[in-house]
Amino acid sequence: MLQKISRLPIQLVLIDIDGTLFGPQGVPECAWEAAQRARAAGLHLSICTGRPGRGFALEYAKRLDPAGLHIFESGAVVVSGQGEVVQASTLPPSVYQRLLALSRAYGLPFEVYTAEGGFYRESQHPDLVFHESMLGCPAVVCGLDDVGAQVVRVQFVWRASPAWQAVRAQIAQMTEVELHEATSPGMPGVGFSSVTAAGVSKRAAAEWVAARLDLDLSRCAMVGDGENDLELIQAAGLGIAMGNAPERVKQAAQRVVGPVEACGLEQALEIIQNHARS
Repeated sequence: MLQKISRLPIQLVLIDIDGTLFGPQGVPECAWEAAQRARAAGLHLSICTGRPGRGFALEYAKRLDPAGLHIFESGAVVVSGQGEVVQASTLPPSVYQRLLALSRAYGLPFEVYTAEGGFYRESQHPDLVFHESMLGCPAVVCGLDDVGAQVVRVQFVWRASPAWQAVRAQIAQMTEVELHEATSPGMPGVGFSSVTAAGVSKRAAAEWVAARLDLDLSRCAMVGDGENDLELIQAAGLGIAMGNAPERVKQAAQRVVGPVEACGLEQALEIIQNHARS
């Protein structure tokens, strides 16, 4: 159980990975130093990302706050700082099969993630292979009709094309799912479009984590850079956009800091601590 605190207006800080913690040169040391100071000041820190809770992302979570709860898979999975899955939302099997069929029909790179931390692909597409190395965890290469576990998220890894636009339009009409779209500085020009069960989002997962501390989102801060962070940036008590964020995200935020490589996350955590003292 997370330790509860009551003296700070902002008590929980939710932090995206790609474009927020992780930049073109990886994670700058200033981010880790700032995280240590933030924890010492009494703040809880939680990763809040579309990445799976394994590989480099899990290592980041453990280092960011080993006593925290961390949000992965665009909100479909919550993992403790020790790597234990504490909450998961799965895709209905029939919906999974429809999405798999779309990926095959249009020849789009496709990844599958499970509640147990499994990571699967059946294609050798170079973007999938590179993404695997960026995640820091090997995928199981196999037929995806039955991965033998509960699927929490699938992801289309795409470059702009009519095929992707056609698939995106069909997914947008599916009432059983949520579509979460992101990019990464590690793979310029590539889009990552995750699909989870309806009702799954970074915001919903953040509310679940906050409730474990007897908080609501007004007592939380969100630091992010992507369109998939926008809802939570707007809903949090303090929403902060990175300097590398799109203009729409910056306009929605209460504060804007520098990009990753200019220690933007360090600036954000300092703002949050000053906000807490004000």
